[in-house]
Amino acid sequence: MFEHPAIAVSRIPPPPTPRATQRTNQVAHHRRRNQTASTPNIPTRKMNAAARAVLRARAPVMQVRGYAAAKNVQPPVQLFGVSGTYASALYTAAAKTTSVDSADKALSALKGLVTKDVKLNAIISNPSLSVEDKKTITQTLVKAVSADASVKNLLEVMAENNRLGLLAEVAEQYQTLIRAGKGEIEVTITSASQLDSKTLSRLESAISKSPFANSKKLNVTNKVNDSILGGLVVEIGDRTIDLSVANRISKLNKLLTDAV
Repeated sequence: MFEHPAIAVSRIPPPPTPRATQRTNQVAHHRRRNQTASTPNIPTRKMNAAARAVLRARAPVMQVRGYAAAKNVQPPVQLFGVSGTYASALYTAAAKTTSVDSADKALSALKGLVTKDVKLNAIISNPSLSVEDKKTITQTLVKAVSADASVKNLLEVMAENNRLGLLAEVAEQYQTLIRAGKGEIEVTITSASQLDSKTLSRLESAISKSPFANSKKLNVTNKVNDSILGGLVVEIGDRTIDLSVANRISKLNKLLTDAV
């Protein structure tokens, strides 16, 4: 439809007056000034990084320091063998949940149960147990000693791998880690016959003055093994000093064999 030029022209808004133009310019100037004052002259990327840093600083800090420290925890000493592997795994898991002592308490109780009850030891050592039997035994043991999550997981893994018969050994190895974590050194003195308390005390005093002890507290135990024939085998941490008669005879036999 044709529109009359006069009508079209009438629809164009009139040009702003000089006073209105001046007012608009003043408003725009104030806006730019406020934005400049509130926003530092930083490039966009840098400003975004700075803003993120401010937001992170203002965000509430979660209390995770204890868990973060425990997350990277390592056993204080290296253990070997299957029982040592299980004990080390439990120590690491328990440290992450700050339940090292409760795990120790539960394991000690389990060791007592297995040691005293011969039938129980025979049952858990049976390699032909069904999956349901293993589950029932694990639940019973957990309930008997009020085990925490770390010990419960350990029992489940050991049951799955038919290793519940090693519970007593794992408990002993775990004790080694606990003592090492407290700065104690495990010392095992093996003799052909039981040593009296006076002899053990003298040996402990001598070992404590040696560089192997490093001025740490010693936890001395005496084991009897008549196969060494005589003398002593002293284990200090991961070091072994073999002063047994059997070792001397073995060396002598080697010298004689090499000479021939």
